[in-house]
Amino acid sequence: MGTQNSVSQDTAIGPFSSLLKHWRGVRRLTQVELAGDANVSARHLCFLETGRAQPSREMVQLLGTALDLPLEERNALHVAAGFVPPYGDSGLAADNLQHVRQALDFILRQQEPYPGIVIDGRWDVRIRNEASRRLLKPFHDAYDMEPEFADNAMHTVFHPKGLRQFIVNWDEFAGQMIQILHREVAQGGGIAAQLLAEVMAYPGLPAEWRLPRHVAGSSPVMTMRLQKDDFRLAFFSTFTTFAMPTDATLQKLKIECFYPADDATAEKARELAL
Repeated sequence: MGTQNSVSQDTAIGPFSSLLKHWRGVRRLTQVELAGDANVSARHLCFLETGRAQPSREMVQLLGTALDLPLEERNALHVAAGFVPPYGDSGLAADNLQHVRQALDFILRQQEPYPGIVIDGRWDVRIRNEASRRLLKPFHDAYDMEPEFADNAMHTVFHPKGLRQFIVNWDEFAGQMIQILHREVAQGGGIAAQLLAEVMAYPGLPAEWRLPRHVAGSSPVMTMRLQKDDFRLAFFSTFTTFAMPTDATLQKLKIECFYPADDATAEKARELAL
């Protein structure tokens, strides 16, 4: 699964025809179906896939839209066709994203006294509010894992010596988290496929987690219950993404806001904020 979807790193330098055929296969479309979605002739699409015809920039854009590719993968499709990538992907620190960073800081401040974090496409925590530092510090200080993974939201949940050791309902919570990765892989996320392979390499993960499946929850929202000695917290969270981004970096960002799942957690958050 990881090899099939890791397009950005592995196959973006290949011919456009191979990349187009790859994504049509991932989307499980016939040539006729994709041609209909893109409003082009099936004959021309066949010529594009066999290399008998070369696409224009407009055709690449049209096919990327019809295939519903993430912006990062649309960039790769353009590069494979010999064009400059149309979508920015220079990172959150780029000058033209200053107003976006300000908006993210504002959202995280408003989340106080409850935790809030900003996660990139690889699930690395890029920004966190003070509540996140205060409330999760006792757990974070006890991590015994590689520094490059200690601020990765997925790795900490699955690493035996990360946050996993403090999640009381780990089987249920991690089972839901792995399905989020499976959905990202299905949407065409090469980074998600790599991350899924990495976390599945940790010990103690059920073999069935390697495949996507529907997981029935025991409550309306998935709750993460944490405990270290007598310190207990319970949170559910929401994910917020940018509407209609035209930058690949922004399309991959998620804002995760944590909310208390019981009165004791709410009281502890207010107490530590004083």
